[in-house]
Amino acid sequence: MATKSAPANAPAPDTPKRADDSPLTGSGATGAFAVSDLEVCFERKAIKNLHIGVYPPDGRVRVAAPLALSEEAIRLAVVTRLGWIKRRRAEFAAQPRQGERQVHGGESHYVFGQRLRLRVVEGRGAPTFKKRGAWLEAHLRPGLSEEAARRALSAWGRALLREQLAILIEKWSRILGVEVASWSIKQMKTKWGSCNVRARQIWFNLELWKKPLPCIEYLVVHELIHLLERLHSPRFVALLDRHLPSWRALRDQLNAAPLGHDVWNNAPKG
Repeated sequence: MATKSAPANAPAPDTPKRADDSPLTGSGATGAFAVSDLEVCFERKAIKNLHIGVYPPDGRVRVAAPLALSEEAIRLAVVTRLGWIKRRRAEFAAQPRQGERQVHGGESHYVFGQRLRLRVVEGRGAPTFKKRGAWLEAHLRPGLSEEAARRALSAWGRALLREQLAILIEKWSRILGVEVASWSIKQMKTKWGSCNVRARQIWFNLELWKKPLPCIEYLVVHELIHLLERLHSPRFVALLDRHLPSWRALRDQLNAAPLGHDVWNNAPKG
C-alpha cells in the first residue's frame, strides 16, 4: 500500500511501512550513496520508470530504478527531488505515534479507527473482547500473561477484519466485475496489502483492523483494480477515480493516522 513515492500518477498502495533489511552497499543490482547528509539505497529492477520512496518511521530514502540506469543518473534524480524528500521526512517526524499498547492496565486501543479505553473484567476460560460504546471490554482470567492477552486481542481483531473484508470484497468484486480466487489476512511488515494478479490472490495486513473502515475499503478497491490493470498506470488511476472518487482523501486519512508501536503506517500514494 503505499509510501511517499515521487511519481505523481502512481498510487502504489503496496508501500513499505518499515524497512527491516540492512543497508545496501556496493554496485550492481543494489547500492547506496549519500546526498546532502542523507543515505539513499537503490535497487535496479526490470521496470521502465524510476521511483523514489520515503519510508516511515524515520524517512529512509530508497529508489527503484531501471536495470540500465547508471548510479550517477540515479543520484541526479534524487538531487532533483531533494526538496520533496525533505518535506516527506519532516512529515514523518511530526506524525503522532502510539506507545506500545498494553492489554492490561487501562490502555487505549484503536478498533477500526475509533480509540477505545480498555476495561479489564476478571473471568474464567478463554480471553474474550467486546466493544461497548467508548470502551473495549476484555474478559481475562487472573494471571494471564501479557503475551497471551496480546495474542487473544490480535485474534479478535483478525476476526473483526475478516468479517468486514468479506463484505467489502463481495461488494466491490460485483461492482468491478472481477473474481478473486482467494484472499487472506497475515502479519505483514512492509505492506498494507498485496495482489498476485496471475493467481488472483490478495493478502491484507492484520494491522488493518485498527484503521478506519473507509480506508480499508479504499485498499480493497485498490487491490481488486489490480485484477483489471496490473500496473499503477494512468488507466489504473482512472479506474480509481471513476469508482472511488474520494480515494485520495482516504489515502491521506490513513497516512495521518497514529503510527503503531511496531508496525509503521504507510498510506497508498497517488
